[in-house]
Amino acid sequence: MAQNNPSSPGENPEIGYIVGGSLKDSLNARLTVPAYDVQEGSFVVTRSGDWQFYGLVTNLVLGSTNPRFADEQSEERLPGNLAKLLHCQTLFTNLEILPALMLDRGPEPGSPAYETWMEANPNGSHPLPVKTVPAHHSPVRLAAEGDVAEIFGDPAEGDGRNFIIGHTREQGHPVCIDLEKFVQRSSGVFGSTGTGKSFLTRLLLAGLIHYNKSSLLVFDMHNEYGFDDISSDTNTKVPGLRSKFPTLVRVVGLGASAAVRGRTPDYTLEIAEKDIRPEDIELLTRELNLKETTPTTLDALIRSFGEEHWFHEFRELRPGATDENDEGKKVPAEDSVEAWAAREGIHPAAAAGLHSKMTRVFNRPFILEQPASDGLGEIIKSLEAGQHVVLSFGKNESDLDYLLVTNLLTRRIREAWEKKTNTFRSSPDKASEPRPLVIVVEEAHKMLNREMASQTTFSTIAREMRKYYVTLLVIDQRPSQIYDEVMSQLGTRISGWLGDDLDIQAVLSGLAGKDSLRGMLSRLQPKEEVLLLGWGVPMPLPVHSRRYDERFWKELLGKISNTPIDVEKTNNELSF
Repeated sequence: MAQNNPSSPGENPEIGYIVGGSLKDSLNARLTVPAYDVQEGSFVVTRSGDWQFYGLVTNLVLGSTNPRFADEQSEERLPGNLAKLLHCQTLFTNLEILPALMLDRGPEPGSPAYETWMEANPNGSHPLPVKTVPAHHSPVRLAAEGDVAEIFGDPAEGDGRNFIIGHTREQGHPVCIDLEKFVQRSSGVFGSTGTGKSFLTRLLLAGLIHYNKSSLLVFDMHNEYGFDDISSDTNTKVPGLRSKFPTLVRVVGLGASAAVRGRTPDYTLEIAEKDIRPEDIELLTRELNLKETTPTTLDALIRSFGEEHWFHEFRELRPGATDENDEGKKVPAEDSVEAWAAREGIHPAAAAGLHSKMTRVFNRPFILEQPASDGLGEIIKSLEAGQHVVLSFGKNESDLDYLLVTNLLTRRIREAWEKKTNTFRSSPDKASEPRPLVIVVEEAHKMLNREMASQTTFSTIAREMRKYYVTLLVIDQRPSQIYDEVMSQLGTRISGWLGDDLDIQAVLSGLAGKDSLRGMLSRLQPKEEVLLLGWGVPMPLPVHSRRYDERFWKELLGKISNTPIDVEKTNNELSF
C-alpha cells in the first residue's frame, strides 16, 4: 500500500508508489491517479530514506489482478458505484521509470543525525548517477519546479549559465541547459525537415551571444541567421542575430558585391588562390568525382610550383594545347597540361582529367589571384576579439561552394587556435588566453559522412579541438549519415522528431537507457518538442522548446549581463 506521507511545501502530491523493477532495466510504480494525468516523458521524483531519486517515465502499462476483470465490461452489468469500486480494486496502471539520478537529502533537519550529516557535507550534496534503487512502496510524485531547478539549474542563478531551453510538458516548469558545459564539447541539433531546427539553433546562439560564453562562427548556408527573415510557416518576420546584436554580430557575404536577403553585409569574403591547399581539393573528391590518381598529381603540382602558387599555375596551364615542331608535327605546347605532366612523370591523361574537373573550382567568382583584402584573416581577428561572424553564402550556395569554403576556413582557424593555445600553455597569462569558439555547421552530413570525415577539419575539431577551445555545433536532419566516430564525440544532443529508425539510433548511440528513449523520440510532436540528451543536461528529458518570438527577446534582452567567461573554471572542468 502507498505511503501517505504529506508532501513538503512546494512539492507535488504523490501519484503512485514503487512496486518493483531493477537498476539495469526500469523501476515499476503503481499509479494512484488516473493514467491520463501522467504522460510518457514525465519527470518524476521518488523519496526513499535519505535519498531522492529522479527518473523519467518511459512507458505506461495497463494491468489487472485477474484478466477476467479486464476482459469483462462490469459497468454494463453492475451499478455505477459498484463498478467503480471494483475497478479501483482490480484494474490498475503501472509506470515504467528510467532511473537517472540520485541525491542524498540527508536526515530530517533539526535531528542529531542531520547535524552530523551537515558536518560531513558542508556544501550540501550533488546529484549522482543512480547506483541503487528505492525501497518498495516508496512514494512517487511529479517533479515540482524546485526539483527541476535542483537538477537542471535555476534560471535566476548562474549569471546566465543556466539558459532556459524549454519547459516541462505537464506543468510548464522552466528547464535550463548549462551554456558553459554546452560549449566545452561539440554538440548537435537534430530533427526532420520542418521540426524547427533553425529556430532552436537561433535560441541557443542568442543565449551564447548575450551571456558572452564564446565566439561563434556560423556557416549560414541558407542565409537564415544574420539578417531578418520571413517564416515559411507563419509568413511572419523572424529576427536575425545581426538585428538584435548589431555591435556583436558581423555578417560576411561570400564574393564581391554579395547581398544577403537584399541587405549589404558588413564585409565580403574573397579567397586568395595562394590560400588553397591540395587537401582542400581532396575534400571535393565526391563532388568533383576525382580519381585515385588525384593525390599523386597534386603532390607533383606542389613540387613544381610550391604551396602558394600551385593553384594559379595549374589554372594557367592549357589542356590540349599544341605547337608544331621543326618537323611539322604537333606536340604538346610548353604551357600545356600534357607537357607539364611529361616533365613531372605524371600520366598526361590523369593531369588533363584533374584540370578539367577543377574547372568548376577555377571558375568560382570568389576565388581571386589578389583579393582587395585578407577576408580569412579578418574573420579570425573578429572571432579572437570576441565578435561573432555569420558567413552567408548568398547566391554561392552550391555544395561545392559550401564544402570548399567551410573546410578552408576551419583549417585556418584550427591552425590559429592551436598556435594561441600552445603559446598560452608555455607561458600562462590571462591576456593570451584563447577565446572559446563554437563553429556552427548546417547540413553536417555532407562533410561528416563516413567517406568525407577523415578528410575534413571538422572531424578533427570534433575529436580533438576541445583541448584548444574550439567545438562544433552541427545541425542536421539525417544524423544516421554522420560518421559514428564523430557522433560519439557530440556531448550535448538536442533532437526534435525523427521518423527514421536509423536516425533515431544514431542520436541515441552511446547513451544509457537508449532502448527506453527510442520510442519517446519517435513520438515527439513534429514541432516545438525536443528531447535533451548528453553532456549539457544532467539527464534525458523531453520538453516544450522555447518559442523564438518577441517574448523570448524581451525576456533575454531585458536582463543585463556582461559577465566575462570564467576561463579558470572552464580549464578546471576540462582538466587543462
